[in-house]
Amino acid sequence: MARIALAVVSLAVGLGATWVGVRGAGPLPPLGAVLSPSIGLWANAMDDLPAEATGRIPVLGGQVDVRYDQRSVPHIFATNELDAIRALGYVVARDRLFQLELQSRAGEGTLTELVGNIALPADQETRHLGMPRAAERKLASLDSTGEMMQFLRAYADGINAYRTSLSAASYPVEYKLLNKMPREWLPVHSLHLFNRMGYTLAHAPVELDLLRAKALIGDSAARAIFDTDSPVQEPIQPAPRNAPRDALTPLPAPGAPDAAAAKLVTALGSGTRSLFGWSRDLDASPEERALLAQERAFASNNWAVSPSRSASGKALLAGDPHLELTLPSIWYEVHMVVPGVFDVGGVTIPGLPGVVIGYTRAFAWSFTNTGADVMDFWRETVDDVKRPTHYQLDGENVVFADTRVETYRGPKGDVIAVDTVHYTHRGPMQRVGNEWLSMRWTVLEAGDELMGFRAALHAQTATAFLDTMAAHYQAPAQNMIVGDTSGTIAIRSTGRYPIRADSGRGTEIREGNTRKTDWIGFRSVDRYPQSVNPTQGYLASANQEPIDPLYDPLYLGVDGHYEIWRALQINRLLRADSSMTADKMRQFHTNPGSVRADLLVPAFLHAAAVRRERGEGTPSLEAAETLLGKWDHRYTRENTGSRLFEMALSFTTMQLYDELLPAGSSQRVATPSESRLLQLIADSSNGWWDDKRTANVREDRDRVLSTALASAYDSLVTQYGDPANTPWVWGTVSPARPTHLLKLEGFAAPPTPIDGGRGTLNPSVASRRANFGASWRMVVEFGKEPVIQATYPGGQSGNPASARYLDRLPLWGGGTLDSVRTPRTLTDLPARDVRAALTLTR
Repeated sequence: MARIALAVVSLAVGLGATWVGVRGAGPLPPLGAVLSPSIGLWANAMDDLPAEATGRIPVLGGQVDVRYDQRSVPHIFATNELDAIRALGYVVARDRLFQLELQSRAGEGTLTELVGNIALPADQETRHLGMPRAAERKLASLDSTGEMMQFLRAYADGINAYRTSLSAASYPVEYKLLNKMPREWLPVHSLHLFNRMGYTLAHAPVELDLLRAKALIGDSAARAIFDTDSPVQEPIQPAPRNAPRDALTPLPAPGAPDAAAAKLVTALGSGTRSLFGWSRDLDASPEERALLAQERAFASNNWAVSPSRSASGKALLAGDPHLELTLPSIWYEVHMVVPGVFDVGGVTIPGLPGVVIGYTRAFAWSFTNTGADVMDFWRETVDDVKRPTHYQLDGENVVFADTRVETYRGPKGDVIAVDTVHYTHRGPMQRVGNEWLSMRWTVLEAGDELMGFRAALHAQTATAFLDTMAAHYQAPAQNMIVGDTSGTIAIRSTGRYPIRADSGRGTEIREGNTRKTDWIGFRSVDRYPQSVNPTQGYLASANQEPIDPLYDPLYLGVDGHYEIWRALQINRLLRADSSMTADKMRQFHTNPGSVRADLLVPAFLHAAAVRRERGEGTPSLEAAETLLGKWDHRYTRENTGSRLFEMALSFTTMQLYDELLPAGSSQRVATPSESRLLQLIADSSNGWWDDKRTANVREDRDRVLSTALASAYDSLVTQYGDPANTPWVWGTVSPARPTHLLKLEGFAAPPTPIDGGRGTLNPSVASRRANFGASWRMVVEFGKEPVIQATYPGGQSGNPASARYLDRLPLWGGGTLDSVRTPRTLTDLPARDVRAALTLTR
C-alpha cells in the first residue's frame, strides 16, 4: 500500500521527471484513470491472492487443482501434460502479466509500442541482430500438430485465459501508468523470450575490442591481453592435478600501432561503437562499462559433492545463477505434478513453458553460463555500398538470402522509424562506416531447447538428464550440473560450439568473399567439457574456462569471456572440507572470502611500503596503507576495507591502460580482464606500467599501485568523509538493491546490506545503471528423494502493492534458505501450509 501511495504522490507532484527518465521527453499518461478510486492504482492494493478462487481455461482437458503454499508457490496438480502447461501459463500470468509482455517485447524488438521512442535504440539492436526473424522462422518450421507447438499453444491458452478474465481495474499497475492494456500472448512470444535469454547469456563479441587495440598498441600486445587463455587455470572439467595451474607468462609491452588494423578501424568509423549491440552503456564511465560487462557475463556458481566427501554419505548440489536483480524477479517458483508422467519443481522464467532450474523425484540440476565465443563477423563486399542487392561470394554476385523492412511503431500505432536489414547465408548484415559486416550467431540457429527441458523430465539419472539435454540443447551454451539419488554427480558444458576454418580462433573479422572462411562444423558431444563422478569427489563451475587448453587446445573463447576468482574460491573451499553438509553449502552462497583480494591486496601494501621506505610517502598513502592492512580480505557487510580496495583497483585500471585511449578520447577502446593484473604484478617493470601521459616520469608497478591507492583514499574521503569519523562500511556504501523493470523508484527494493562483493561467491554489484547478484539460490541433498532449500530476492507477485512482492528479500539478504515443499498429491500439503486454492476448469 505504501508503494502504491508513493506512486500516486509521484504522479501528482513529480512524475514528469520519472516519466522522462523512463521513456524520454513526451506527454504524461492521462492521470484521470490512474487516480480513479475504482480502476486506478488504488485497485491494485487489494488482496491479489484470495484464499479461494476459480478460473476457466476453455480448452482444458480436465480439472486442474492449484494449491499455493505459505511461500506463495503454486503446486499444480493436473491429469495430463498439456493441462499442466496451461495451468502454468495461467498462474504465471496471474502474478507476472506485465513482466511476460515486457520481456517478450524485448526479444521481439517492439518495446516502442509499449513505452515509446526511448526504446527505439534497443528495438533496433534486437532487430539488427536478427532475433525476431529467427523466432518467426523457428515457429514456421514447427509441425503444427507436433509436441513443441502443442506446448507453446497450451502455455498461450493459459496466459490468455487469465488475461481475458481481467477487468480494467485488475490490470497490473504498469499498464495503468503506461495507459495500455495487456496484449494477446502468442506462441511465438515464448520464442522471442528464449532469444532474449541468448542475448543476455551469449552476446559477448570480442572482434572489435581486439581490432581497436591492435590499431593502438600493435598485434603482439593486443593479442596477449585480448586473445589468449586465462592466466590461471581451474577448469570446469577437472584436470589431473589437485591445484590450479598458473600460466603467468610476461605480457609484451604496448608497441607500435598495427597499420592494417588502424586502416580498418578508420573504414569502420564511429560505427564500431554500435555494431550489433556494441553501443550499450556508452553513457557510462569506462570503469562502469567494464564492471557491468563483467557482471553480465560472469556471475553464476554451481557445484556438487560426491557421497564420499559428504558428512551424511549423500550427494549434494548447489546452484545460484547471478543475473540482473529486478522486481519482479527474473524467476517464478512453481511445482507441477502429473501422476505417472512427471513431478517437477523449481523456477521458470515467465514466458517459457517449463521449469528451467530445479528438481524431480530422482535428480536436481542447475546452470551457469559457459561464456563460449559463438558469434563471428565477416567483412562483406557488396554491389552498392548505399543500397546493396547482392554480395560477392566465391567470385559470384549472390542475392541476399533475405531482406526485411523493419517498421517501428509507437504506443498509438504510429510509425516512428523504418530501416532495412539484409541477410547473407551467414546471418544479418549491418553497414558500419564504409563497410558491411555480416554475423553468424548460434542463438539464431537454436534447436528445440524447450522440448529438451520437457524430455529431460523423464530421465531417471544424472547422466540420462545430460544426454537428453545434449540431444536437444544448442544455445545459449550452459554448464549443466546435475546430481541424482543414486549419488552420481556430473557436469557438461552443453551447447553448440563452432569450429572455425583451420580450427582457428573467433577473434578476427574475417573476409566474407569466400566460403573458405565459414564455420566448418561444431564440437561433438564427446568433446564438450564434462565430468562424471570425478576422483576428486566434487565438481564446480563459476564461469571459468571450461577446459584447460593444455588438454584440449581447440578454441572455445578468450580470457575476457571468463572469470577466475570465484572458481578459485569455491575449489579452495571444497578441497579443504571432506565432510560437507547442506548447511555448509548454504553458507558458501554468501561466503565473503576473496581469492582476488588475497592475491592483489599484498601488491598494494608492498607498493605503499616501498614508497614509504624511499621517503616518498604521503599522509593519504600512509592512511590508506594502514586501513587496507587491517582488512582481512573478507567482504562482510561490516568490513571497512573492501571499498578502498575496489576503488584502488579502479584507479589502477585508469592509469595502467592509458595506451588503450585513442587520441583526444577519455574512453578506452576496451578493458582487459582483471586477471591480467596477475601477470603484470609479477613483472614490476613491464612497459604497461609506464603512463605515456607523463613524459618526464617512467612509472613502474609500485609507483602506479601506490598512487592508485592514495588517490582512492582521497576520493573516498571526498565522497564519504574521513573514515576515522565515518567508517566506510561495506554494507552501507555497496548494498544490493533490486530495481523495478521500468526503473520506477517507488517500486524498487530498499537498500539491502549483504556479505559479498566482486570476486566472491556472492558478487553482487549495484550502480546507477543496474543491479546484479544471486537471482536464485538452491541447495539439494539427495537421499531417497531430493531435499531442497531455496529462495530468491523479491517475491512471487509482480504487484508492488502485494505483501508477496518483497517478502523473500530479508531471507535472501541474510543468506538464509526456505524449505521447499514437494507434495505428491493435494492431500500431502497440510492445511496449515495452504495459503490459497485455485480451481481451473473449462
